[in-house]
Amino acid sequence: MPRLLPLTALLLSHALAAPLPMTPVPDAKTVAPVLNATSPNAPVPNVVPTPQKATYPAGTLPLSGLGVKVVGSAPELGWAARDLRAEWKTRLGTALPEGGQTPITLGTRADADLAARAKAAGLYTETPEGYALWVDASGAYVVGADARGAYSGAQTLRQLLAPTGLRHAKIQDAPAMKQRVAMLYLDGYSNPVNDRLIPLLAALKYNSVLVMSNYVQWDAARAGGWAHPGGATKAEAKRVAELARSYGLEPIPLLEMPGHAGWMFYGGKNLDLAQDPAMKEPYAYDTLNPQSYDRVVFPVMREILETFKPKVVHIGHDEARSPDRGRFPGRPNGVAVGFEKLFTDDTLKLYGFLKERGVGTMIWHDVAFSDALIGSLPARLPRDIQVAYWNYTGITNTDTMSRIAKLGFPVLGASWKAAGNPEGLSATALKSGASGMIQTRWSGYFGNPSIWDGMAEQGLALVRGAASFWNPAAPNVKNVVEVYRDLYQPAAFGKAAGTLVSLKPAVTRALSDEKGDAWVQKGPDTDLRALPTGKNVQIGAYRFDVSGAVMLRGSRAAAAELPEKVTLELGRKADALALLLTTGWPGTDRDVVGRLEVRYEGGSTLNVPLEYGRHLRAWTETAASAEHLSMIPAPGWTGKTRDGLDVNATVLEWTNPKPGLAIQSVTVVSEGKGANPTLLGLTLLGGK
Repeated sequence: MPRLLPLTALLLSHALAAPLPMTPVPDAKTVAPVLNATSPNAPVPNVVPTPQKATYPAGTLPLSGLGVKVVGSAPELGWAARDLRAEWKTRLGTALPEGGQTPITLGTRADADLAARAKAAGLYTETPEGYALWVDASGAYVVGADARGAYSGAQTLRQLLAPTGLRHAKIQDAPAMKQRVAMLYLDGYSNPVNDRLIPLLAALKYNSVLVMSNYVQWDAARAGGWAHPGGATKAEAKRVAELARSYGLEPIPLLEMPGHAGWMFYGGKNLDLAQDPAMKEPYAYDTLNPQSYDRVVFPVMREILETFKPKVVHIGHDEARSPDRGRFPGRPNGVAVGFEKLFTDDTLKLYGFLKERGVGTMIWHDVAFSDALIGSLPARLPRDIQVAYWNYTGITNTDTMSRIAKLGFPVLGASWKAAGNPEGLSATALKSGASGMIQTRWSGYFGNPSIWDGMAEQGLALVRGAASFWNPAAPNVKNVVEVYRDLYQPAAFGKAAGTLVSLKPAVTRALSDEKGDAWVQKGPDTDLRALPTGKNVQIGAYRFDVSGAVMLRGSRAAAAELPEKVTLELGRKADALALLLTTGWPGTDRDVVGRLEVRYEGGSTLNVPLEYGRHLRAWTETAASAEHLSMIPAPGWTGKTRDGLDVNATVLEWTNPKPGLAIQSVTVVSEGKGANPTLLGLTLLGGK
């Protein structure tokens, strides 16, 4: 005999009869400063990277009458003024004028008056890229040890902006690491992604970018038929290089050779140059064939120099061979010579090509300085080759950087995303006498958008890396998700009115599970009772009316008898919907687990898919534990269960493409999979 659905499930499988109870509020969404402090009177604002020395006296310099005064003609001072004006326009919606009654003075110690003022304030510094910054009732001052230092100081000053003025401060600061490098990718998505990342990296005080350039559509590649259609154009590569420089970021192009060289074999071309002719998808080129260089490598290198005008080119030389990538050496003449000589001669050939043109060389460490070769191969390399030591683990206190430095090579550390990796490796690099650090990104050659949507954990690592490269001794960045979101997608300070929707008539599960028959039916120690409830609850930047969960059907036994869909009658206009969402159980990344059916006045409808990991995720999967993190859901609430499990609920803000039409209803639909959509709150934003 079939089991009967509970009465609640039967009722909710159809539309609720009348519009749900609603409460208009003036602050349905609030955007407050993230990078400084929500309250301008907080004892220590959140400045990233943390300055070396800083105090924050009480008080705020009012916005009225402020203007920019630039003392000096260095380009960096112009960039600093530009960035401050952009901050004012974005955050406050107003222009920051030239001059003004109260000055924001930007200059360097090359100006005698500013140098004297900095000394009088007790903030004088001569460290390269260092700066003195102070804000008091008389105005705001940024005095760089050099022009680059003034630019860095302006990035700190931006973070002291609050809705009412500039936070009072006294700061003397300088970087611990000379080179602070972040990776960029050049692909078909470069324009929208890199145009956001470059200002972000400048704000975080990086000073170089390592630019992955394998699949740029070079003239040589187009002529030879091996240009990848997903690669950036040569014109785009040039544009990105120029844009980076205008934000104080020196471009270091990366062309991976002799391994990772699949770029030159795209479309089945240049197969006669493959190191191992037996490989269906060649990985490395034949270093003994002059055509490898004359037909491919050197023409591309010439275009790289023409396009980027770099001081240094990174020529890869990592992971040159492995069992699953073919033989190296893979031809009889190469076997006779041996791998070490093949690798060394290739390195010297490329080094010589760049040296003749006044350009430096950088390589990865892992082949030339491996345990098997460090005793012989480095002795055959010029000592001005920069060596990047990559270590992507949490075990960062190794002596490899010290060993490379003792051999006479300039060395940089290279970190990735693991917990403690950029932080620990920065400290080790500083002790080892390294010249800097590289924050790497490995999101695939054509995965640029994933830095925000899909692999955003690597975007968070850009923030963590910047903080530790500048000041390895500082505490770790606590609110890294909010900082990254604020830098990548900056928003105006202020409040947006809206309407809180009561979901109480539609609730299918209670948040507290005293008897094992509510929430996910695991009892009181593993439920969502810690989530704040009430008619007007602040969750992240949003306000909601939270009374329980509209949990829908899923494949788990505990969710099998819930309704497949619930229709929420609204009858209101809205510019956007804020949905406090989660799922009862985890799902598969990018799997469509449900949808929103939006019905407008007049009868037109719109379907909005809900993808797991992209738009919503399980209450037990936090940003720190997400395997493929998306920043599309905004941070909402985080907490713990009674048994200590970290839990959360995120907010999906959906922009309404038809704000002029009233939304008659929103139907939340489940696909019945393991990850079952669960709505905890709904707020209509705008809607005038």
